Amino acid sequence: MTDYSLWTRVVAEFIGTAILIVLGNGSVANVHLKGSKGYRGGWSLIAMGYGFGVMIPAMMFGGISGNHINPAFTLGLAVSGLFPWSEVAPYIAAQMLGAMAGQLAIVATHKPYYDLTTDPDDILGTFSTINAARSRANGFANELVGSFVLFFCAMAIVKSPFAAHEPAVAHMTLGFLVWALVAGLGGPTGPALNPARDLGPRILHQVLRLQHKGSSDWSYAWVPVVAPILAGVAGVAAWKLLFG
Repeated sequence: MTDYSLWTRVVAEFIGTAILIVLGNGSVANVHLKGSKGYRGGWSLIAMGYGFGVMIPAMMFGGISGNHINPAFTLGLAVSGLFPWSEVAPYIAAQMLGAMAGQLAIVATHKPYYDLTTDPDDILGTFSTINAARSRANGFANELVGSFVLFFCAMAIVKSPFAAHEPAVAHMTLGFLVWALVAGLGGPTGPALNPARDLGPRILHQVLRLQHKGSSDWSYAWVPVVAPILAGVAGVAAWKLLFG
């Protein structure tokens, strides 16, 4: 990873995060937007989309940028001294812009189906997360637990002695980890597990003109930002304390 310039790594983070959104939020759009051939296709399809949305960039860019594609992971690594603070802002900026670029691609390719969809929650759900119980406390707990499992397990997988000579296998496994997390903990919130994945598209939901889009739910928007960041710091630190 250190053989690549910061610019190259930032570009990889931008593209990787965009791919995550295209495959992940694209699967949500396929299931929730009326008229799509995947309409009401079920949660399993969405979980698979996010799993591959992480796996594909990991296989592409794991050896270039580390494939963070998540500000919470970048911050967690920096707090534990595993990533330089001087590169945190460029990485997070690339991740945010990549998430927005990926979401714009979804809107462009699914515009006729957005126009057919009249439920504001179905529309917002293709951009950002929504707590099913309309509870910030429940959403926070879900995002905190899910994100902790994500970051702790990701560190353990990538740094495992099993992966020492086969890093590609470890990065592929990250996709299955996310697939399982979305399948197991996806019901309450989505989930986000990633501030860029939620906040970048939510900003676009606010500014884009879409029929029947409703509120962007900014009163909830802090939850999928703050909870994953806290979990990222705690998850990476816990792995370092126990196994680093």
